Formats: sequence, C-alpha cells, structure tokens
Amino acid sequence: MTARDGPQDRYKAVWLIFFILGLGTLLPWNFFMTAREYFIGRLADLEMSPLWNQTGALPPTYLQAMFDNFMTLCAMVPLLIFTCLNSFIHQRIPQQIRILGSLVAIGLVFLVTAIMVKVAMEPLPFFIFTMISIIFINSFGAILQSSLFGLAGLLPASYTAPIMSGQGLAGTFAALAMIFSIAIGAQQPESFIGFFTTACVAIVLAIFSYILLPRMDFFRYYSMKDKTEYRVYNAELETKRDLIKKASGVCYALLVSLPADEPNGMEQNNSKVIPIHNPDERPSVIAIFRKLWVMALSVCFIFTVTIGVFPSITAKVSTVLGEGNGWGLYFIPVSCFLLFNVFDWTGRSLTALFTWPGKDSCLLPVMVALRVIFIPLFMLCNMQPRKYLPVVFSHDAWYITFMIFFSVSNGYLASLCMCFGPKKVLAHEAETAGAVMAFFLSLGLALGAAVSFLIRILV
Repeated sequence: MTARDGPQDRYKAVWLIFFILGLGTLLPWNFFMTAREYFIGRLADLEMSPLWNQTGALPPTYLQAMFDNFMTLCAMVPLLIFTCLNSFIHQRIPQQIRILGSLVAIGLVFLVTAIMVKVAMEPLPFFIFTMISIIFINSFGAILQSSLFGLAGLLPASYTAPIMSGQGLAGTFAALAMIFSIAIGAQQPESFIGFFTTACVAIVLAIFSYILLPRMDFFRYYSMKDKTEYRVYNAELETKRDLIKKASGVCYALLVSLPADEPNGMEQNNSKVIPIHNPDERPSVIAIFRKLWVMALSVCFIFTVTIGVFPSITAKVSTVLGEGNGWGLYFIPVSCFLLFNVFDWTGRSLTALFTWPGKDSCLLPVMVALRVIFIPLFMLCNMQPRKYLPVVFSHDAWYITFMIFFSVSNGYLASLCMCFGPKKVLAHEAETAGAVMAFFLSLGLALGAAVSFLIRILV
C-alpha cells in the first residue's frame, strides 16, 4: 500500500491533536515566564518594601535584578541535557511512557506551584523553590517535546507545523491571561492560583488528546506501516519455509537450483518482498546528523539569537510614552510578551500555507544568519538600567517594529527547519531525525541562555 492509498486524516483530527499537544508542550513554561512579575514581587525585601514593589522608589534586590537570567539558565540547561538524553533513550523507553509520564509530571509541578501561592516564604527559599520548579518543568518538557517531534517525523512533513503552531499559541494564551488579570485588577498573589491552575487544565486536555491519537487510522498507518510490512514479510517467509520442509528432497533440490534470473525463481520472488530495512535495526544518530546538519545548526542558531535577548533584554525595555499612566503598566505584557507570541505564532502558522525557501535552498541558512542583527538592535533600545551603550532607539515604535520582525522570523524559520529536517532522511530514520532536531533546538535555547548573561553585562 502506498502513502497515496492510505487512510485520510478525517476532519483533520490528527492535525488538531498534534496542535493541542504542541500547546501543552510549551504552555506551562510560557505561564511561568509570563508570570515574572509575580515571582519578582515575591523576591522583594519584605522588611523594606511591600510584596508588590512597583513604585520604583526602591532599587531591586539582586535576586529580582537577575531573576530573568537565572530563570532562562535553569530552563534551558535541563532542556538541553534531557533532550540529548531522549535522543538515546527513545529507542529503549516506550513512547507512551515518555509522553504521558512527562505530561503528568509537569501537571503535578504546576499544581504544587499553585498551592505555594498561599504559602509564605522568605525571598531566598522562594527563589530556590522557583528555580527547582523551572528545572523540573523543562526537564520533563524536553522529553515531551523531543518525543513529540520524533513522533511527528513519522507523518507527512505538514504534521510538524501544528506542533510549532500550538507552541506559538501557548505563549499568546499565557500573555493574554496575564493582560486580562492586570485589566481586572487581579494583581495580588492569590489571583495566580487560577493562573497556574489554567495551565493544569491545558495539560489534562493534552493527555486526553494523546490517548485518542492511536485510535486514528491515519496515525496508525504512518506510525506502524513499516512494522506491519515487516511482520507480513516474516509471516510469508515462515509459510514458505514450512512448505519447503514438507516437500520431497527432489522438489527442494529443483527449487533451490533455479537460476536467480529465472522468472519463477525463489530469489526473484523473495526480492520483491524483502523490506528495504530491518525495523528492529537502530538508525545511527551520527549518520542521520550528516544528512540534516544544515537544518539542525540553523534551528540551533535561530533560538540562540532569540533566547539571547528574549526575555532577559526585551523585558527590561522601558516606555517613553507611558510614564505614570496605564500604558506603562501594559507596555511589557503587550509589547514584549503578547507581540512576540502573536507574531511568532503567525510565523509558525505560515508554514501551513507555503514553505519557501525549499529544504535544499542555500537561502534558508542565509536568512537564519541574518537574524543576528536583532541582538544589537534590542541592546540599543531604551533598556534600563544600562552602563555602557547609549540609547539609539528610544521611541516605543522602534522597539515594537523590531519585536514584530524578530518574532515572525523566529516562528517561520524555526518551523521550516523543524519540518524539513526529518524529510532529509529515510522514512525509517524519521523518528530519530525528529529527536535530533529537537536536541539542536534545545541546544540553541541553552546557548541563548548563556549568551543572555554576556549581552546583559555589555549593555
């Protein structure tokens, strides 16, 4: 049976499930990142200022000033380590355990985080608890994301796009939730119980969606067809062996003496049914990397640039239009988090409409390399405090314009690379290729976290 003869994705159900799984992959982390004001507020010196230190009268403590950098580092390093680990264990630990186990673990961490909103803690213990929570979330999130991209690699290339699109919507949803909480005046810590509980609900939805996935004929066909063909081949081969054993010695001699080029010969018949590969053979990670290294390094560089400035630099840019009014309160939630996530989601979703440039085009890595220009552009915006560089782009319009192009290019180019990577290898290597691409995505995130410290010092 060819791919053309296979079952159809009725009502786009499999596409929708991968979209929900992509949403559940990044929604928890985006809720954590978007709720930075809550965490920074709880890190204030309780003896010198109220819980919500928004007046700007007191200088931020060391934990408050460095929270974004440490948050990024504690997120991206475990993400890299466990994505790398998953590249090797995905052939030994069943897919169901990796995906369902990770979703349950992340849900439990968020449940504990919601409960801790009501528990009073000193700034340092709370900081340590928060960083440990971030490490756990991103460790399990790495296994989940890598397993999910590996799973999508078995399907047509267009089925990586819903994962990327769902991840983009996750950030948009978290940013909208934060803006809504500000709009209704829910800025007290207790309001974040519902904020974190919402992430738990999304995780439960992702769990139910994944449970439904094996029931879809379209998914079963693409994810199991190689094994099915191999089992059919084995069954046919065993039947022929039994018949040969029961045949007389004379008939057996006649059968094996037929020349290989004889139309009715055994070798000719068998050559038509022997599969191209043995499904039990483990593909070589090194050999696969040699086939897709351009895509792997491209996606790594994309996220190195992105995480190098977002949110450690972009979230510290101050408005010149909203001092003392409502825009000052909404500037970072809207211009930084909402704009980034909306246009990142837009870029990721565009790959469902067209995929230009192609997977073999030299233009794609060139476009990826050009994104490095965003690092100095954001460094020269009105980021405060600063020591060395002057402010060149002080107006809010500059910052917003940079953010739009920064986020669209991130979503579109990253989604292209993730879609093209598994399609540069053989079909039976696609799952491992997806895991390799997820590893380099995480490597880019980790490198970006390290670079963010250097960029912060240079400003």
